[in-house]
Amino acid sequence: MNSFNEYLKPTEFLDFDKKRVTQKALEITEGKESDTKKAIALFYWVRDQIKYNMYSYLPEYKSNLKASTTLRRERGFCMSKAVLLSALARAIDIPAKVHMVDIKNHKAPDWVVEFMGSKNFHCHGYSELYLNGKWVKATPVFDKTTAIKAGYTPLVEFNGSDDALLSKYDEEGNLFVEYLEDYGTFIDLPLGQIQEIFKEKYGTIYTEFKFKRPNKK
Repeated sequence: MNSFNEYLKPTEFLDFDKKRVTQKALEITEGKESDTKKAIALFYWVRDQIKYNMYSYLPEYKSNLKASTTLRRERGFCMSKAVLLSALARAIDIPAKVHMVDIKNHKAPDWVVEFMGSKNFHCHGYSELYLNGKWVKATPVFDKTTAIKAGYTPLVEFNGSDDALLSKYDEEGNLFVEYLEDYGTFIDLPLGQIQEIFKEKYGTIYTEFKFKRPNKK
């Protein structure tokens, strides 16, 4: 396990050195005997108890992306939820990291597409957890209520053995999510890189409007 030490330490954003983060990890996994069962419990807790909210993702404010903040607020965007899941896993000695990619959400609401100027979501994040001798991808992004309401189904399910990513097709066979550019994995959240990508891809939406919630039509 020595080679995995870097994936077990607290970081600026995966801040499970904050007591409430470690306590929550222990609470969620109480009574679970294996790392796989513990990881599954953590995944579903983060997926469904931390409500999806894209407007909580303001990367110019570091606190918005810290595990402890997301836990306290009980809401988060894809990357903040991935950071929390990875931090909770590390808190109970499961090696974890963050994976960052660009995706295209073909089912994004029209008002979101108009606001962002694209169906592409840059710097989408998910976790990777080391279980049973391999890294397993886990995407805890859309809570069950939000997913069903928005038609973002099938839900991402996690069994601790197979990768759990957003589906390419929805339940009716229509395109749902495409994975575009892959930035790789990170020990801690790459905030500087995210800020630069946001400035380049979102332009004035990021630099002037700071992702403030637009009025729905």
